[in-house]
Amino acid sequence: MSILETITPQELQLLNEFSQAVENKSFDRIILSQYKGELADLEKITCRVISLQNEDVLSCLYRYKTNDVTKNHPLAGAVSIVQHLLADCKQANLFTADQEYQFKKNKKKAMLTVSKKAFGAAPSSNRPDPTVQQGHDRTKHRYVDQQSYFLQPLGITDAKAQIIPSMARKWKQINKFVEIFSGALSQIETSDEALKVVDFGSGKGYLTFALYDYLAKQGQTPFVTGVELNEKMVSFCQDVALQSEFAQLDFFQGDVRTYHPEKLDVMIALHACDVATDFAIHTGIRLNAQMIMCAPCCHKELRPQLQSPKVLSPMLQFGIHAGQQAEMLTDTIRALLLKAYGYDTKVFEFVALEHTSKNKMILATKRKDFKQVDETVLAQIQALKEMYGIQKHSLELLLNDAWDMQGIGCKC
Repeated sequence: MSILETITPQELQLLNEFSQAVENKSFDRIILSQYKGELADLEKITCRVISLQNEDVLSCLYRYKTNDVTKNHPLAGAVSIVQHLLADCKQANLFTADQEYQFKKNKKKAMLTVSKKAFGAAPSSNRPDPTVQQGHDRTKHRYVDQQSYFLQPLGITDAKAQIIPSMARKWKQINKFVEIFSGALSQIETSDEALKVVDFGSGKGYLTFALYDYLAKQGQTPFVTGVELNEKMVSFCQDVALQSEFAQLDFFQGDVRTYHPEKLDVMIALHACDVATDFAIHTGIRLNAQMIMCAPCCHKELRPQLQSPKVLSPMLQFGIHAGQQAEMLTDTIRALLLKAYGYDTKVFEFVALEHTSKNKMILATKRKDFKQVDETVLAQIQALKEMYGIQKHSLELLLNDAWDMQGIGCKC
């Protein structure tokens, strides 16, 4: 029995519409969901046509529960690839320039519905460009050039350099990050040597690539390294860097405990889990980084140690308040330690909560007049620790050389 004989007429019609849309260049994307195949934790696959090295390919983004994986295929085999994926999915949504096809199947039947001008279809002359201010005749100022090639393989823009609607929030986050970086960069001392930037926990590299691209277009020749544990992410980012001709952007498989740079001007750690943020900050301080940018994540260390001061016991009896208090105390001590070690430090909302719940940023820039550790600030930290019964804070232990790397804990 051939493969075509095993699929339903509705699936065959969907594949034909997909093939025609790709051929006449009206194809936007196809999303295959409710996956029931052998790949563990796979949630959905989104396929688009992108241009790589002047050749169109079918780029498939596999979204797992904990990470994303992108695979690119020759466009000639696109129908076969989608047919294979469709066999293990119960739903598919095909978007073209003016229609949406929704396919659903269960054990008893399969259905295919078609609607005109579906929401989320490819931008057309009648659809406003998300990068243009409505009611104005000028384009919004962006810190990242929307025409930059690297945005295509990362799935931010399509082959026509238009922002993909589902990535509009990520696009806004990237620009906000570079805007903050740009403002801080103007406040630090830079030498004639190339700026050395390390991004711990770089993930898919959205911010790492954007930072390199921004610096390069400012006339600088930076050395930027993304540090990431996931081997597949590292391999993917290395490929994109090569395709983008970013000669001084590289990626290292490991974490803050295994990557040991000799020089560091800018240290970035966005969403490094729990005490990994402390290790990253310590690396920045130890190497005299001129700028440290952190978006802390997964605050777990202080919560078990937290002892409610009597006056706060009625408030901290509620678990959510205790958690928020532990988070605030963790980041307060981090910010104060940065101040004590010569950094002007700010703690603020990175992006609005509607974009991400992990929206706090600690931004520190090295003071030119720093000479010695500020004992007054250290006394403030000690008072806070005594008030809450805190015995251990990893960044403080690291700065005091009291962390046992062999036992992965404190020496005390």
